[in-house]
Amino acid sequence: MKTLYKTKVTTTGGRKGRVKSEDGVLNLSLSLPEGLGGKGGNNTNAEQLFGAAYSACFGSALEEVADKHEVKLGDFSVTATVKIGKTDKGNLQLAVILDSFLPGVEVKMGEQLVNEAHEICPYSRATRDNIDVTLNLLIEE
Repeated sequence: MKTLYKTKVTTTGGRKGRVKSEDGVLNLSLSLPEGLGGKGGNNTNAEQLFGAAYSACFGSALEEVADKHEVKLGDFSVTATVKIGKTDKGNLQLAVILDSFLPGVEVKMGEQLVNEAHEICPYSRATRDNIDVTLNLLIEE
């Protein structure tokens, strides 16, 4: 792999600690969600950070495939719903729903864009066959 970008992020204290990037731009306290046995709170958590990263990456993949097909996306958005639960064996497992809002794009083309974005998005490729990812296309009526 030819590296195009590299960053370091360090978490101290696990899910109830602090996360900080090497440049200091990301510098946040973490809270363990109540559903995972924590107290919740006003801080972010690992699932929110994963959802932010995945939705941003998927949005960029959508832009790339839309450019390839000469489709204007306009004011589009991607919302990632990240779920964490337990498998039958008691292991923690993630699942993600990606809602892609593509106003003004025809349904058939929108479905093609979403499916192609899922093929090239690095987060989709990293999670493929590891977690359930549901793709939804949202359009204006």
